[in-house]
Amino acid sequence: MANSLHDLKYQIFREMLTNARASKGMLQSEVADQLGKAQAFVSKYERGERRIDLPEFLEIAAVLGIDVSKFIKEFQKKLAKAS
Repeated sequence: MANSLHDLKYQIFREMLTNARASKGMLQSEVADQLGKAQAFVSKYERGERRIDLPEFLEIAAVLGIDVSKFIKEFQKKLAKAS
């Protein structure tokens, strides 16, 4: 079984989170500060070195102003196109 960190689904998810941060004009360090984490936390999940769980995703979404239901719908669209 392939490493789930490198699974296509997770790659799309990471890319969407990274793009959301960039579109807000935020640095990794700014996101990390608002989460009360080290900058490496953001760097690692963006590079695929660390998975994030649902509670962490919801915290990140709040910092980035992501509408979670829209994010999920967009994720599903991207996943369908990639399949």
